[in-house]
Amino acid sequence: MLTAPDIDSVALALGPLKIQWYGIMYLVGFAAGWWLGVVRARRPGSGWKPDEIGDILFYIALGVIIGGRLGYVLFYKPGYYLGHPFEVFAIWDGGMSFHGGLIGVTLALVWFARRTQRRFLAVADFIVPLTPIGFGAGRLGNFINQELWGAPTDLPWGMVFRTGGNVARHPSQLYELALEGLALFAILWLYSRRPRPVGAVSGLFLVCYGSFRLLVEFVREPDAHLGYLAFGWVTMGQVLSVPMILLGAWLLWRAADSVSAPRSS
Repeated sequence: MLTAPDIDSVALALGPLKIQWYGIMYLVGFAAGWWLGVVRARRPGSGWKPDEIGDILFYIALGVIIGGRLGYVLFYKPGYYLGHPFEVFAIWDGGMSFHGGLIGVTLALVWFARRTQRRFLAVADFIVPLTPIGFGAGRLGNFINQELWGAPTDLPWGMVFRTGGNVARHPSQLYELALEGLALFAILWLYSRRPRPVGAVSGLFLVCYGSFRLLVEFVREPDAHLGYLAFGWVTMGQVLSVPMILLGAWLLWRAADSVSAPRSS
């Protein structure tokens, strides 16, 4: 049994201004995404200009923040925020949803694709390999904050979290950092190095992320106000991940079918 490091969630305090580790992780994610995007844009035949990366990341940031917050409000605590509507804007108190952020980013990419006269899936294929580092950084922020920990376990790497009672738990934040961050980045970055049919990279992203999240949810403590939705093990995260996997599988099938379809002479 291990003890999770007790790190102050405030990384730097300058008078009344407090800079949270979680906020720093967001900055790390966007900075890494910008740098990786410039690297991809400079590849021969990418069809992108390096100075476009800053523009699209601005819209992605808006999609992450607005979509992530509204997703948390609607998917996880609609009743609470219906009674406390002004707290919807209190992002500094925490409460973001990946799946809501994904919807927000999708809308941002649709808008950017129309603005630049590109196909939406072509834009998404370019962007998704840039995102896993940000996911991993976010999960590291969760670990530092000692939040979103896993279910109790007697495994030797189980950790006692100050916020989780005197019981060893799965460090599910680190599982997600490894899977949704490092593993997903390696898979997408390597897969996208070669030309792929439009939609294939996006499909692989949806299948991999959805599958990783689905698996980790089995050992992650469900949100206290929701609990398990069915059968004593189904969580909201799993329910929201299944459509991702199905849509990703369809995109991969569609991409493969476009390659195998005979061309008319």
